[in-house]
Amino acid sequence: MTIKGIDCAVPLTADKARAMAAAGMKFACRYLVPASMAWKRLTRTEAEAITAAGMHVVSVFQRGTNDAKGGTENGTRDGKAALQEAKLIGQPVGTAIYFAVDYDAQSADYTAIEAYLRAAAKELPGYSVGVYGSHAVIEEMARRGACKHFWQTYAWSRGKLAKATNIYQYKNRQELAGHTVDFNDALGSEGWWNTNPPAVEKPVNKFDKESAEEVISILGSVWMASDNDPGVREAAHYAADALRDAVGIPK
Repeated sequence: MTIKGIDCAVPLTADKARAMAAAGMKFACRYLVPASMAWKRLTRTEAEAITAAGMHVVSVFQRGTNDAKGGTENGTRDGKAALQEAKLIGQPVGTAIYFAVDYDAQSADYTAIEAYLRAAAKELPGYSVGVYGSHAVIEEMARRGACKHFWQTYAWSRGKLAKATNIYQYKNRQELAGHTVDFNDALGSEGWWNTNPPAVEKPVNKFDKESAEEVISILGSVWMASDNDPGVREAAHYAADALRDAVGIPK
């Protein structure tokens, strides 16, 4: 089953997030950007609203359309900024931050784009780096092992879909719940997240063989002291056999 989602530049209110979820959207791609770009900036409050609506968050960092052409220098700058924003909104480590290559990048740009992604990754300990771009960018960055996650846009892709794609943006500038959005499909290993507290596994009390033998011994004493009461003897015998089966003690 295809998992539907949206990306949008303008932040979602709680009402908008609920309307998106009601329309069948399961995730929202939103922007980690500096405070100077507040008009598109993802905040903790918005992330909580998206989560409360039942959707996941996908983080993407983007200043301009072609910052990745700046290579290592821009990658270092943007990686540091992305880390600051991720920590500020409480994005869990182990999740992904995509960096946008939002233009029709050519082969002459690929080495700079790779350097950009690798430099950004060095500034993001604990997070996975992804790239947003055309089919050609996704294919080449996957081939080079430049990052771990891949968000392909149909733009400049000439009808092709890269095998490495985790998210596919297939239609831009659509109206949904009174909001301008782009439509996306999730294809697996997206690296998304939410603000729900992590699940805590409850400790399991394991009943070991030695403990079982002690209880079986006590049940034997009960059996002996039962004064031939058939009900007590049967119960003790049944309980002892059940313990033997549970921990693998031969009968």
